[in-house]
Amino acid sequence: MAHSPPQSGRPPIQQLQAVADLLDTPTLARLYAHILQHGPVTVSAVIDALDIPQGTTYDYIQKLETTGFVEKTREKRPCEYDAEAIALTLSTDGETRTITPALIAAVARRDEDEDIDIYIERHGLDGLAVVLEYAAEFVDGTVNHRIAARELDLSPLEAEIILQALEPVATEYAHAAV
Repeated sequence: MAHSPPQSGRPPIQQLQAVADLLDTPTLARLYAHILQHGPVTVSAVIDALDIPQGTTYDYIQKLETTGFVEKTREKRPCEYDAEAIALTLSTDGETRTITPALIAAVARRDEDEDIDIYIERHGLDGLAVVLEYAAEFVDGTVNHRIAARELDLSPLEAEIILQALEPVATEYAHAAV
C-alpha cells in the first residue's frame, strides 16, 4: 500500500537530496548557516555580510525556500528570511551520523579554510562529522588534540590543525548539539 508524504515537511528522500546539495555546495551552506545564525535577514544584508553576488544570493535563497530550510518571515519589501535548523540522521551498516547545522557550517567554511578542505578531501564528510564532535569537546576543555588524535587515528599535528580550524564552528554552535 502506498503512503502519501508527510504533511509537515518534505518527503525524506527529497529532504536527503536537499541536504546533500548543502553539503556539496559550500556557498549554499554558508548562506544557510548565516541565515540560521542571524535571521531573520534581508537579501541585501546577506549580500553585504557574505559578499555573494546578488543573482547567486537570490537563486540560493529561492532554492533554500523551496526545500523548506528557509522561509520568508516578512512579505513586504524588503523581504526577510529565517532558517529552520536541520537535523537529519542517517544510519548505514551500523554507523549513525547526524547532519546538523554545525556540520553544514563547517562545510560552509571549506572554501575559506584550506585546513577544513584538506581534511574533507582526506577523511570525507563522515570524518568531518566525527571530528566536529571532538571539536565541541575541545572547546569545552574535555578533550585535547592528543586524545582526539589517538581516538581518531590521526597524527597529533593533524588533530591540532583541524580542531583549531573547527573551533569557531564548535564555539558558535555550542548551545546546540553539534
